Amino acid sequence: MLCKNVILLFLCITIAVTPLLIHTKASFTGTDDQAVDAVKEIKADYVPWMRPLWTPPSSEVASLIFALQAAAGMGFIGYYIGYKRAMRQKTFKDSTSEHANKHD
Repeated sequence: MLCKNVILLFLCITIAVTPLLIHTKASFTGTDDQAVDAVKEIKADYVPWMRPLWTPPSSEVASLIFALQAAAGMGFIGYYIGYKRAMRQKTFKDSTSEHANKHD
């Protein structure tokens, strides 16, 4: 089991680091920036019809907010999966104890 976990960890790290090693001079900008650039290429005089309610003071703050959103989402998903698994185990344990009680 430990060997399997070490291999999976190594694969995860490899998948995360490989693009950074291959594209050393690449600019990893967000999709919002790429969308703005694409729209400006298509129609240079485009004027957005809506403005953001709040703009983060720096890209670091924007990255922090994005990371917090991702962490909150993963926390919710992890909680939900754990809750459902515990409920399934409880149901299974209850059904096996009822089955054992019928045979006593």
